[in-house]
Amino acid sequence: MIDPKDIAPESSAARVALWRALHLDVDAEPHVLVDDVGRRLLAPPDDWRERGDMHPTFTRPFRASIVARARYIEDLVIAEMKRGVRQYVILGAGLDSFAQRHPELAGSLSIFEVDKPGPQRWKHDRLVALGYGVQDWLHFVPVDFEAGDSWRDALIQHGFDASRPAVIVSTGVSMYLTREANGATLREVASFAGDGSTLAMTFLLPLEMADPEVRPGLEMAEKGARASGTPFISFFTPDDMMAFARENGFADAQHVSATALTARYFVNRTDGLHPPANAEELLIATT
Repeated sequence: MIDPKDIAPESSAARVALWRALHLDVDAEPHVLVDDVGRRLLAPPDDWRERGDMHPTFTRPFRASIVARARYIEDLVIAEMKRGVRQYVILGAGLDSFAQRHPELAGSLSIFEVDKPGPQRWKHDRLVALGYGVQDWLHFVPVDFEAGDSWRDALIQHGFDASRPAVIVSTGVSMYLTREANGATLREVASFAGDGSTLAMTFLLPLEMADPEVRPGLEMAEKGARASGTPFISFFTPDDMMAFARENGFADAQHVSATALTARYFVNRTDGLHPPANAEELLIATT
């Protein structure tokens, strides 16, 4: 018998999707990201906003961080397309909805969503059921990481051209991996991506460095992750992460801070919404 938890989306993926929807419900305009697709896929009960992990005040800085990084990555993908990049890889895609929200890019971009087979089948079926469909430019790449499957081999089997540049994205993953495993991921991306490829990856700073407004929430998340058997393992300072990326094969590495995201997407807001500093931030590395 198949365990339902092996089919449904990961709880973290569902939470991120609902935070995106909550941004539309409770935060003032202009919205940094307009994304209600994940909520539609999940079809949560009417009282979903009353969940403890959806409390508008408690989750405020976290959802700001989520929508900020998503918006930055989407702008990055579109900018790279203008330079001629035609491949976009999302590692641990979860309930990402870039393809559904950008149908105008059909024929100009190939999207490869890498994820576990069960949740990916669930997402595929829900997209079909809701009328979004699964277009030929969206490639689902199922990878059983626990069985030792190679996501690189799976990508190529699903039409990815390893000789051509791409944007590769990994968000919300690095803290669960050992430093050695993070290094292996960096080396693999750097070695097979063509010249001109870009990696966007989030990393978590040491918890004691986080802004006071989010430190209790991060400590609670770390405690919960440890209790569930998926503890936070790796933390990086920005300087450490930039050096780490260069050591593992990238020609250039840049830190995109919460402060930079605030200046780009949150100026002149009436509600003061902004992502917290020194929590989860972005590495942008190029080959």
